[in-house]
Amino acid sequence: MAGENRPQQGNLGPVVRMGNRRGPGPVMNVEKPKNAGAALKRLMKYIGSSGKLFVGLIFIMVVITVLGLMAPSLQRSAIDAITIDGEKRLSVDFVQMGTMLALMLLTYVLSAVFTYGQGIFSARLSQSTVQKMRKDLFAKLVRLPIKYTDTHQHGDLMSRMTNDVENVSNTISQSIGSLISSVLTVAGSLVIMLCYSPLLTLISVSTIFLTIGVSSFMSKNMRKFFIAQQKLLGSLNGHIEETVSGYKTVVAFNKQKDAADTFDGISAELKKAGIKAQIFSGAMGPSMNVISNIGFLLVAVFGGKLAFEGVITIGTIQAFILYSKQFSRPINEIANQFAQIQTAIAGAERVFEIMDAEVENDDGDIEFKAEDVKGEIKFENVCFSYVPEKQVLKNFNLEVRQGEKIAIVGATGSGKTTVVNLLTRFYDLDSGRITIDGKDISRISKSELRNSIAIVLQDTVLFNGSIAQNIRYGRLDAENDELLFAAESANADKFIDRLPDSYETELSESGGNLSQGQRQLLSIARAVLKDPKILILDEATSSVDTRTEMHIQSAMVALMKNRTSLIIAHRLSTIRDADKIVVVDNGSVIESGSHEELIAHKGAYYKLYRSQFEGIAT
Repeated sequence: MAGENRPQQGNLGPVVRMGNRRGPGPVMNVEKPKNAGAALKRLMKYIGSSGKLFVGLIFIMVVITVLGLMAPSLQRSAIDAITIDGEKRLSVDFVQMGTMLALMLLTYVLSAVFTYGQGIFSARLSQSTVQKMRKDLFAKLVRLPIKYTDTHQHGDLMSRMTNDVENVSNTISQSIGSLISSVLTVAGSLVIMLCYSPLLTLISVSTIFLTIGVSSFMSKNMRKFFIAQQKLLGSLNGHIEETVSGYKTVVAFNKQKDAADTFDGISAELKKAGIKAQIFSGAMGPSMNVISNIGFLLVAVFGGKLAFEGVITIGTIQAFILYSKQFSRPINEIANQFAQIQTAIAGAERVFEIMDAEVENDDGDIEFKAEDVKGEIKFENVCFSYVPEKQVLKNFNLEVRQGEKIAIVGATGSGKTTVVNLLTRFYDLDSGRITIDGKDISRISKSELRNSIAIVLQDTVLFNGSIAQNIRYGRLDAENDELLFAAESANADKFIDRLPDSYETELSESGGNLSQGQRQLLSIARAVLKDPKILILDEATSSVDTRTEMHIQSAMVALMKNRTSLIIAHRLSTIRDADKIVVVDNGSVIESGSHEELIAHKGAYYKLYRSQFEGIAT
């Protein structure tokens, strides 16, 4: 629908703006960070929906944590089994030591077994969670209004379904168990350390404030770069999708280098954002380790002094150092995983943005059955604009009687296809009204309205699957006899019968293994099988050769029989036998009548006709 001031595709919160600038790279404009807390809360609801798995994972992490907390205490008892008496003679309690070592071995074995179980539960929880997210996201995608997909880059939408959800999956499987363990370990270690020595505990936790300060500073900088990284990845996917889908056009205009330069520019910005994010991410772990080691050093120095004074034993110092490590390790682990957690939250935010978008409501408050439709259509003073203050239709009026064949012609951008968009309620009117059989379509359920209409577009859309499945797309319950009749009516049966597997022939992506004309015939067969009361043909023959057009024209004659038909056409030769031809210019009907009447009138239609058949420029 070029030239009708339609909104252009873009990203949901784009970070890349293509403007008039020299050089291959785009300018990156990073948005402010979104609400991470709200995204995390919603993400936890998805995780919590797999209640049994989540509870099972928590139980396993409690066992692993308890086993981990037992080990240093057992080591302490084993070390304290070795004593030196007043005469400096070494004494070993082998029974105590043997018992402690056996218990330590059992602890490590059980820990390994439960850690393996943790991996299984984490993987299942992860996949169960993202399956629900993907299901909800796709369910939302298919309910979005046409306007939404028209104004958002398709590659970016796909990136949210794949890359962003996958980042959430990886984080759940790798980080959630660790986070649970971290909380339990910190709490358990702190309690045991206080029991051993409140003074050493105070010394050990003194570095925590430094840890919090450093991690807070670094995470603040990390977050904005990870958000930028995800959005740039969406833009990159969008550019790839556009280039691949429009590759013939790229080659035809010799724009391969420009496409590659644009890709390199976005890729360069992605690299910069990625490097900055990874620098902060990579520096987090070493910074935390340095601070942690300072804490160990302080514990060793003051612990040695207390042991020398006889306040605590050597075994207690060893256990305390281990507990001190267990206390600080979870904090370091969280810091090291913060990059992945940030990526997941940024990805979840992008997914939730789509989920929060307004869906297309299938509203309707009057009775309307597709099978009862007669096909009388009326446009009354319709005004509409895709972009505010740029009207496409201006007080548009048109009346179509039951079974009438109406052709709508006009220059590109005059508003012809917009008429179709409004009749099918892909977009809603600014003012005026449209009625079918006297009923305002704004009060008709969209599903019932669209069940009464079939559309044959210029760009035929076919799906992966067999030819039979594609013809049945509008009526999956159609019988084989009905399928064969539809193909025969559309003049598609002849080429289908010549195919190796006939109606079971599998189509490649978008029907690439068929010609344009064959794809169009399948589209007509699909419309025949749907058996609509209202038929819309939007430039249905404009992209095929004249001979193929004759076959398609013959098929369309059969399709339009006893149906109300609206034909949008550039080729005026295809609409000469229309009951009425309507000429649209600048969003309004400027003249209408039969072919002969309009030629005799010598108005706008006459000029269009002469420009096509006599080569006279308009």
